[in-house]
Amino acid sequence: MTHNGKKFFLFIFSSIIFSLGGFLLIGKVLAIDDPCASKSGSDKVDCYDSQISQLSSQAKTLSNQIAQYDAQIKLTTLKITQTQDQIALLGGRITQLGDSLTSLTAAFSSRAVETYKLSRFENNFIFILSASDITDAASRLHYLQKIQEEDRNLLEKLQTAQTTYEGQKADQETLQKQLQSQKTLLDNQKRDKANLLSITQNNENTFAKLRDEAAAELAAVSGLGKETYLRDVNTGDIIGNVISSASGCSSGRHLHFEVHNGSSVEDPNNYLSSISFTYSYNADQYGYYGTINPHGSWPWPMNQPIEVNQGYGSTGFARDFYSNKFHQGIDMDSGSSTQVRAVHSGKLYGGSYQCGGRYPGTLLYAKVDNGDGTNVWYLHMIPQ
Repeated sequence: MTHNGKKFFLFIFSSIIFSLGGFLLIGKVLAIDDPCASKSGSDKVDCYDSQISQLSSQAKTLSNQIAQYDAQIKLTTLKITQTQDQIALLGGRITQLGDSLTSLTAAFSSRAVETYKLSRFENNFIFILSASDITDAASRLHYLQKIQEEDRNLLEKLQTAQTTYEGQKADQETLQKQLQSQKTLLDNQKRDKANLLSITQNNENTFAKLRDEAAAELAAVSGLGKETYLRDVNTGDIIGNVISSASGCSSGRHLHFEVHNGSSVEDPNNYLSSISFTYSYNADQYGYYGTINPHGSWPWPMNQPIEVNQGYGSTGFARDFYSNKFHQGIDMDSGSSTQVRAVHSGKLYGGSYQCGGRYPGTLLYAKVDNGDGTNVWYLHMIPQ
């Protein structure tokens, strides 16, 4: 083995030891109540994936939800450690390649000048003619050919080293982006867990109440409630009022607004017009409760000023409390009135759904069939 080969072997061996040391350290940190702590590498990743899957399929209690967050946090932390180890190992290789590239470039530059001088016809001619005899001339010609061959080999090595160097630099950049994404995911997971504990105050009853409310909303808009045709309405007509306090399946005053197109749930942001609004939560909770970006043409169902209580989509709150992990509408309230207006002309229906659990009573809602395939749902209001 060459001297450089030994250096490279020692570098790889020390990097592996460093990586293993990192995994052992993480294992010690996670050893408390952690069934995956004794594993390492891909086995540990698979263990956490399996644990998350098992927790997801269990009954949705607060303790299981927190355990699922903990497993996700540990898995993401482990992946971050692995990515950092990969970056460190790749960084050493890039440094070594950079040194080799510098040496090869310097050698080639020096050789190129001399080769150019020798490659000129008159120089070659004089060089060969100055030979003492034919044998010496043949030897000199062979020498020139050998030099040119060695230069071609050196150029090929230089090009290969350059390509490898650029490829590994690109890999390093990809790993850096991956690391940043993993860190962002970890921050979101920690924030979602903190928000869950904040809104439930680690109370199982509060958690169960919120889950009952979310389940009732899903049941109502799935057509399980009793509906009665009331009348035809035009855009802007008053169709009822938001219930001003807690009621069946609702912990407090708000309007749940949802749009369906046939059997598909639509994003209300694509229908509601752009207006000024505020959120009922701080900016650091946007990821948990969601944000909105209305850019359609429909007027809003409530008078301004509008306050948003939860956005549409797979918010942290939805992942905690909705069985489908998705909030199908926008929750809102008005600071000036409880009146609800039709956002589109159509046939108005009044409906209800009986709630049990933590918010027993009747969930009241209105639904307008717009006549174009879309239906709009207005939950937690008294239709009229």
